Amino acid sequence: MRVSRVQAEENRQTVINVASRLFREHGFDGIGLKDVMEAAGLTQGAFYKQFASKEDLAVQASRRALESASCRWTTAATAHPDDPLGAVIGFYLSAGHRMERTEGCPIVALGSDAARHGVDVKASFEAGIRTHLDVLERLISETQGEEFKGKAMVILSLLVGALTLARVVNDPDLARGFLDTAAAQVRQIAAA
Repeated sequence: MRVSRVQAEENRQTVINVASRLFREHGFDGIGLKDVMEAAGLTQGAFYKQFASKEDLAVQASRRALESASCRWTTAATAHPDDPLGAVIGFYLSAGHRMERTEGCPIVALGSDAARHGVDVKASFEAGIRTHLDVLERLISETQGEEFKGKAMVILSLLVGALTLARVVNDPDLARGFLDTAAAQVRQIAAA
């Protein structure tokens, strides 16, 4: 049975969305195409009608995951106009976000995987990281007039590093310590 162009595009978007979550949970190489397509409710045979390769899907899924993450930052900031940076810090360095594997930060979940992939996957990550930096720069520049670009880089590095460390330890107190300490340091850096 032939699928309409509209349905084919809907199927493609579903695969990208599903892959975005599954890659964050399992890594790019931790899940096969068969499992991604099955989770999307499609057959494996349909994959190559929609994507050139698994790498192509990784690019699309990375882009989607990073766009979603950036939207979450903007939503948190917009919901708290009195302290937008505090809202982003609070959401990002929360115990809940630490536990979010499928919807959590793709930079933390897939950063080391992306570093081992081709230039197209890296380009998706670079674009997403630049968007995160733009959000941070804007939030910092609202209160600080100078050197906000460098501060944004330090803050993003601290956020990603703290969440990564919090996710890789078993001890919940140690994990909480990484998150709380990073939150305090980010506030100091932004205020300096």
